[in-house]
Amino acid sequence: MSQSQDAVRFVKSDSLPPSPGYSQAVDIRRGRIVYVAGQVAMDHAGKVVGVGDMRAQTQQTFENLKAALEASGASFENVVKLNYYFSDITQLPVVREVRDKFIDKANPPASTAVEVKRLFREPFLIEVEAVAVVPE
Repeated sequence: MSQSQDAVRFVKSDSLPPSPGYSQAVDIRRGRIVYVAGQVAMDHAGKVVGVGDMRAQTQQTFENLKAALEASGASFENVVKLNYYFSDITQLPVVREVRDKFIDKANPPASTAVEVKRLFREPFLIEVEAVAVVPE
């Protein structure tokens, strides 16, 4: 990861429960913080992508996160926190498989995954928001 070690430290501790695929905490020491609003499986024209298909929706969601990060002068290398909202949390392995194409698996972001009854529109299966820190 190109994130400067003196700017950001990903925390895993033996005194905490195991955290496969995510960091327990991220210590931000300096940098510019970028908050990315929840993204869903909608293309640049506003059309829903992958109706009923968690893999396709997750891929589009992460492409949207990537575009929002880039528009803010950041990248997935700078992501320190991801929040996931699922209509079906049993799909977490599919989401992680797609996510792993985007993040630094050696220093994964801190993460929260929540199952919700419904997202803001019926066809959406997942929404993901991100926090990034861009070194100064």
